[in-house]
Amino acid sequence: MAEDELTQYSTEARKIEKLRQKIGLSVSAAEQQQVKAQLEAELPTGGLAKLIETQRQTVALPFWGIAGLGLLLGISFMQPIDLLATVTGTAVAIGVQKWGWKLEAKRLVLTTLAEIEARVRNPA
Repeated sequence: MAEDELTQYSTEARKIEKLRQKIGLSVSAAEQQQVKAQLEAELPTGGLAKLIETQRQTVALPFWGIAGLGLLLGISFMQPIDLLATVTGTAVAIGVQKWGWKLEAKRLVLTTLAEIEARVRNPA
């Protein structure tokens, strides 16, 4: 559900609000607590994973450049070995973006669950 919300162009608050409604209807309170505990254990708190979560496109950009340069040199100099850089750069860039997408979706779910919990405690 969270990955679907990430595809929508809207604010973070709007994504959380839409996801909150979906989670509130489909997941019980006990399951919400279990999922929250599991996500808190899974999500990284620092290092490379945190950077990829917040800046996945920036981290993937050099690999897209390597892929493009490998394609350009492979075609222009007729060097098949340069095409290996294209395949490798593309694979790494796509992997980084997928990983960042999943981390961002997990963070969105965790934020939504925290908001649901706060609204249950203070229904105002």
